[in-house]
Amino acid sequence: MGFQALLVSKDDQAAATLTPVLSGFGVGVQACSYSEALCRVTEQKYDAVIIDFDDPHSAALVLQTTEQAAAGNAAITIALLSDKTKVRNVFGAGANFVLYKPVSAEQAQATLRAATALIKRERRGSFRVPVQIPAQLRVQNGAEIEGILLDLSEDGMDLLAAQPTYPSAAITANFTLPDSNQEIEVRGEVAWANPNGQSGVRFVDLTESLRDSLKTWVMAHAQEIPPEEPEPVSHCKLTDLSLGGCYVETESPFPERSGIVLCLKAEDMEVQAEGMVRVMHPGYGMGIEFAARTAEQRTQVEKFIGFLSSRPGTTPELLTMPRALAVHGDASAEQQRAEELDDPLLDLLRDHESMGQEEFLHALRRQRSSEEVPQA
Repeated sequence: MGFQALLVSKDDQAAATLTPVLSGFGVGVQACSYSEALCRVTEQKYDAVIIDFDDPHSAALVLQTTEQAAAGNAAITIALLSDKTKVRNVFGAGANFVLYKPVSAEQAQATLRAATALIKRERRGSFRVPVQIPAQLRVQNGAEIEGILLDLSEDGMDLLAAQPTYPSAAITANFTLPDSNQEIEVRGEVAWANPNGQSGVRFVDLTESLRDSLKTWVMAHAQEIPPEEPEPVSHCKLTDLSLGGCYVETESPFPERSGIVLCLKAEDMEVQAEGMVRVMHPGYGMGIEFAARTAEQRTQVEKFIGFLSSRPGTTPELLTMPRALAVHGDASAEQQRAEELDDPLLDLLRDHESMGQEEFLHALRRQRSSEEVPQA
């Protein structure tokens, strides 16, 4: 199953560097001008759109048009940027990744490795099995409404509700899997919605057992083979760790607000945790907030911290894998965690937006002297 990227740039050097790297990851490239891109992103589905910000106004317009044309099938967006001081502006405009110009093959390999993993995750998550089953829905603690599931995947569903929903709304759905007596209850977030009541929902906070059940059902009922799971990014170094989050040095960080799965290993101990990227520094690292909404999840992380503390000098192994492109956290749960945890690292991750990369890293280094967690 091939992937397609659109390159919007006049820079021949960037095109010459990016094309073979993308090809090595199984991604074909079409190149065009800014004006052509405005038409192409509305007429054709691309897995990635790479936009040169040498012309900031035109680039921002292409980026905005790409997002508006997504309709629940978001393309991964990558900005080419000459001025590093503008990186926060580019992320604020909606770019998922940044490549600094002039683009080197090494930089392209690192960034596009993470981008391709996310493309595979998005393609797999959008692989749906058509169904026609009734569901009971509740939107953000409102009254129950009737609905019909139109299709289902391991990561989300399309549904038709008796009343319209709206993007970013939290939703709970109860239904019974077809050809099964298994009753399912899932929480999700509306990714897109139409006035007629149809919407696309991305699941949040799935337990591993429920995710495995959905994955098994999809594999059994799919008429074609779903896209493969992305390979984990293994070139990671854990530098900071707390109950609420961690900072990881890696040349292949994932975008801010993307959901990821972390596998932490040290000697005979292994912990798997889900998290959300709070801050991403291109080509350097990312700060991750753990999605520790249950006591069990938090206890796992606490045991791992205790294990490292009891074995000074132990270097943990860390693997990261994308779970979803963009996750909007549950505001009430986030507020509850903030009240329960006295966690300077987590506070720093949440307050990063006013800081540049060097300022953030300086604040991170200052914290380390007062933390009890050993550094890897």
